[in-house]
Amino acid sequence: MADDKNFALSCPTPIANYEQILLAHGGGGKLMRQLLESVVLPALDNVHLQSRHDASVFVVGNQKLAFTTDSYVVSPLFFVGGDIGTLAINGTVNDLAMAGARPLYLSLGLILEEGLPVETLSRIMDSIKKTAAEADVQIITGDTKVVDRGKGDGIFINTAGIGVVEHSLDIVPGSVRPGDAIILSGDIGRHGIAIMAQRAGLQFETTIESDCAPLHTAVQKLLAGGIDVHCLRDLTRGGLASALTEVAQQARLGMHIKETAIAVCEPVRSACELLGLDPLYVANEGRFVAFVPENDAERALAILKSEPVSEMSTFIGTTTVDDAGLVLMTGTIGSTRIVDMLSGEQLPRIC
Repeated sequence: MADDKNFALSCPTPIANYEQILLAHGGGGKLMRQLLESVVLPALDNVHLQSRHDASVFVVGNQKLAFTTDSYVVSPLFFVGGDIGTLAINGTVNDLAMAGARPLYLSLGLILEEGLPVETLSRIMDSIKKTAAEADVQIITGDTKVVDRGKGDGIFINTAGIGVVEHSLDIVPGSVRPGDAIILSGDIGRHGIAIMAQRAGLQFETTIESDCAPLHTAVQKLLAGGIDVHCLRDLTRGGLASALTEVAQQARLGMHIKETAIAVCEPVRSACELLGLDPLYVANEGRFVAFVPENDAERALAILKSEPVSEMSTFIGTTTVDDAGLVLMTGTIGSTRIVDMLSGEQLPRIC
């Protein structure tokens, strides 16, 4: 990893600090990871953070638990397929699910901008209530703050969640092994494009709806079916490409995937072509990848296909000892390219 000075010199225009870098590039991808690894994590480093996963798993007494937190700053607040409240609940539920936990309880922190219409807040709270009930979780604590007009973009939401881990598996990138099958739970790109269309007032022949959904039921079915799940990762910021690259680097393994196995619905594909976006990097809120042993792959695929949220699951590739830390994708015409993380985000403020 480059230090601040070297990194600044590698940019077309020298940037003095990470705050400016994040402002310039949208706060995602490689730059966010460098910020975390160089500034944030060294100040907090402990055994629970070493897994670099969506949630930390720890033991209290005889009980194995998972804990996670996330903040939501999506713009616009409402979009086809959900809103900031739907995102806040499903996002935290999914982070717990990616650790193999059964979600139980959530906290809810609301940062409200002065002047936010009560009707808007009521609509968001209705979504939160409905989504929590559908995910079978309870919100048992919270906090509300009001900031000056022009300082909060309407509403920001923070949620933290706790869940119970009812198995002995260690579901983290470090558990991925050579030869593992990589399973993608559905088509990609819906959420990011739904947000972009709403934000820019774009209209397509077919309405593109966010894939925002809770994933814990599909994961629990995998575990109940005796699948030796090595790692799970949801495809939020940075999309499929960033998720695979992060796992490859943390596991110190290569990944070989096939473009033809990655589903992108035609409206999303057309929108990406129109907007100059690559669907591999577009955020999702109801999709994940699972890394399982090769001999469990067919059974895992069948289990996932039995759940509505993952009924479009496909086998997209394998892990390998070759090309450690790299994701290689074979294209539709047989050529191979490296799939890497972007420096920033294609679409900022999508979750």
